[in-house]
Amino acid sequence: MGMLIIAVLMGACAAGLILFRRNTIPVDLQDHPPQQRKQQKLSVIIPARNEEGNLPHLLRSLRAQTIEEIEIIVVDDHSEDQTRAIAESYGVKVIASPELPLGWTGKNWAVWNGYLQSTGELIAFLDADVRLAPDALQALIAAREQVGGTISVVPYHQAEKLYEKLALIPNLLGLFAFTSPMERTNATKGLYGSCILTTRMLYDKVQGHEGIKGELLDDLNLGAKFMEAGIPVVNYIGYDKVSFRMYPGGIRSEIEGFSKGAVLSTSKLSLRTTLLVAVWLIGLIVVEATPFFLGTSWGMPLTIGYVLYTVQIYYLVHYTGRFGKWLPAVHFLSTVFFLMIMLYSLYQVVFFGRVAWKGRSIDVGARRK
Repeated sequence: MGMLIIAVLMGACAAGLILFRRNTIPVDLQDHPPQQRKQQKLSVIIPARNEEGNLPHLLRSLRAQTIEEIEIIVVDDHSEDQTRAIAESYGVKVIASPELPLGWTGKNWAVWNGYLQSTGELIAFLDADVRLAPDALQALIAAREQVGGTISVVPYHQAEKLYEKLALIPNLLGLFAFTSPMERTNATKGLYGSCILTTRMLYDKVQGHEGIKGELLDDLNLGAKFMEAGIPVVNYIGYDKVSFRMYPGGIRSEIEGFSKGAVLSTSKLSLRTTLLVAVWLIGLIVVEATPFFLGTSWGMPLTIGYVLYTVQIYYLVHYTGRFGKWLPAVHFLSTVFFLMIMLYSLYQVVFFGRVAWKGRSIDVGARRK
């Protein structure tokens, strides 16, 4: 019986290895120097709502980029802090997002208005909490040229405080969703919204954010629009190029941020990805129950399963983010946090039909409240 339990747990753990692909940004810039490529102007559009703490990190990293033709547009989305003043102090173009019209979500409206003011042939959409290595944009441009279509990046999570580190399991599951080989042919394959790079021509072809103006899951739905138009969508892992610190403002913003799309986003995945994620997660929860079975015939098999999962998590975390040395070993803390997030998300969607984010109430059907 013990061997059977171990075999089942090993199979569940192996689902993580099937799902994960070490899809880091692939281009060796020494093999693709800028002078060998046609220079195109890049417009970087940053929607910002109360981002005074994050913007300096991003704008400093944009100043240090190795590409020359770059236009930076910060869209102040009715901020109540020093967001606009900080953006202006860096000498970038700052525009105020007009009053939110009926039928639009706040971020989609801000991004669209930033796009209308842009002039570049290449368009990058960056969240305000992103930080870039000096060669990040050059590497992304080269990668997009290599694969064609539209690309996005799942940033490396720089978690600092304990509550931020609890995002370990949600981040791992997100990484599975965006690197799963089963998603390559998914007709509704999504993009990761924190860092997207495309061309003006392709963006116009799918009507950009205007075409998904009322969607809560803007990035996933935008990716599906590109796929529907026959435009390739490729997602990379940020690793040493693109990182972010997701929720430095407190655990409330972290809970709101994860829960706003936790349940809805699962509907965009292929069935095979969903099943494998479920198998991996169920196995994880089972081995985390080990303390309740110590001293029984299940104790040793579950302990072995816990060790297997822990070793795998330490490997995956290397590409996912900085969560400290000890939290991956006591990953059950993050699993409990994840389950709470899912229940809260389900509660909002089923009982209220809306979610809260950055002071706004957003209907799941995407109508504005």
